[in-house]
Amino acid sequence: MAKKTNKKTSSTPAKPKVHKELEGFEVSINSFGEIVSTKSIDEINAFLDRHMPGKKNRKARAQNKDKAN
Repeated sequence: MAKKTNKKTSSTPAKPKVHKELEGFEVSINSFGEIVSTKSIDEINAFLDRHMPGKKNRKARAQNKDKAN
């Protein structure tokens, strides 16, 4: 009896789901070992500040709430 082989015919891997603001964001390493991206560090940091809670953000929000009261 002949053996069956499982061959996947996907030529390109599926792209992951990303936030709308990060569509088109690519990161790669060039031949010199430098990290190259399609968005600037400032744009990435601004996105993370808006969407990711952090220790600094929690402390700043707590201080702002205390000042407001």
